[in-house]
Amino acid sequence: MQYIEVNDLSFHYEEEPVLENISFKVNAGDFAMLTGENGAAKTTLLRNILGLLKPSKGSVSLANENIHGEKLVVGYIPQQVASFNAGFPSTVLELVQSGRYPRGKWFKKLDNEDREHVEKALQSVGMWNERNKKIGELSGGQKQRISIARVFAMDPDLFVLDEPTTGMDVNSREEFYKLLKHSSEFHNKGILMVTHDHEEIKRYANKHIELIRKENSPWRCFSMDSCKELSKHPSSFH
Repeated sequence: MQYIEVNDLSFHYEEEPVLENISFKVNAGDFAMLTGENGAAKTTLLRNILGLLKPSKGSVSLANENIHGEKLVVGYIPQQVASFNAGFPSTVLELVQSGRYPRGKWFKKLDNEDREHVEKALQSVGMWNERNKKIGELSGGQKQRISIARVFAMDPDLFVLDEPTTGMDVNSREEFYKLLKHSSEFHNKGILMVTHDHEEIKRYANKHIELIRKENSPWRCFSMDSCKELSKHPSSFH
């Protein structure tokens, strides 16, 4: 089932072409990485996909429903999301618990399923033992990880991630990629992730969308030429 379909998309800032002739699909169960050199308008492409910008040409379609026929839930992590200051009043646990509210839980007590999702999300990024700390006490890398945990607590159908591993060490990145692979392979989540670490991630992703510079101007996507099969080693997450 298609969660994202981009068809011949072009985008201009005023008269300047930035993206041109972009076409690809992300299905339920896909783990797609989006790469390109600095300045390749990767974030601009994500913003077009999410409806925050309007294509100059072509179209973007997001599915209305997930594979179960329910309303599609999108979890978005923008660049440098972890910008909490030292005075931010919430604890780690409270912030990640707030990820459960968009699913109709406002002003309701969290049930056992909610608490289980929150604990799993914090365990997955190695922050469960820090759950009672104030967010302002955390390092930049730890803030990034709890921002990711909050999105995982939402249990979205489609993850749209813009360089989410900024500030993570090598081991944390590796565990994160394993978690994403498991989410796509075993839970049919759709994942579109901007990354600079394509050598690290290529054994986990099954699709590679690369933005390359066209001669004498814009950017062009040739995703259909760069799809890769999932690696076959078993996942350690359940």
